[in-house]
Amino acid sequence: MQLDVSPSHSSTPDRGTGPRDARPGDDAPHILVIDDDRRIRELLKTYLTENGFRISTAESAPAADQHLKGLSFDLLILDVMMPGETGLEFAHRLRDTSSVPILMLTARSDSDDRIAGLESGVDDYLPKPFEPRELVLRINNILKRTQAVETLPAEILLGNCSFHVERGEFKMDGITVRLTTRERDLLRQFARSPGKPISRNDLSADGTGSTARAVDVQINRLRRKIEPDPANPIYLQTVRGAGYILYTD
Repeated sequence: MQLDVSPSHSSTPDRGTGPRDARPGDDAPHILVIDDDRRIRELLKTYLTENGFRISTAESAPAADQHLKGLSFDLLILDVMMPGETGLEFAHRLRDTSSVPILMLTARSDSDDRIAGLESGVDDYLPKPFEPRELVLRINNILKRTQAVETLPAEILLGNCSFHVERGEFKMDGITVRLTTRERDLLRQFARSPGKPISRNDLSADGTGSTARAVDVQINRLRRKIEPDPANPIYLQTVRGAGYILYTD
């Protein structure tokens, strides 16, 4: 069964959304659904609440900003096509101040649009319509990557940069550089096996290799933050036919 989330062109503002409407316990993951279509917001709120998540909703980027000012969320579900500030624009702006995980919903099937979403800093995307179980699976995968505590080196060094593995904190010359959740995940994966190549399949968000091109985009974004010259990487290098390798100091 697919969840029918085709737009109904309804942009009726929410009433009474927020934590007080959430039925699961206070320790359940709190998700903010951002979509201009009220029917879609209510469908997602009902289904995800039934699956154990606390759900708040917002009908626009400004409404989402109001939620984010006073609440902390474990994940955002963001529609790409919204009037005013689009989902892509909102995600790009949000990444300047926050690394909260973002799952983007898009009705577009063109791969360039999906790549644009990943370049704006989102962690994963899901085309409409979609299977409800796939949505929950992708949410859980993102949350698992975000919250998992692994046995890894305390810190890796890359020239004048350092990455504290458990905290996910990246610094250049002692100054903190903000990473997205996906970028931290990638560095943690490389920290497990420094100096050894890791395939695109193993680096992909879903572990199937279906988003190999997305991995390339995310690696390029990461290089722009950790490499002195991203076009000629020293630390994060491509291994032809094998994937990528991270050399640490």
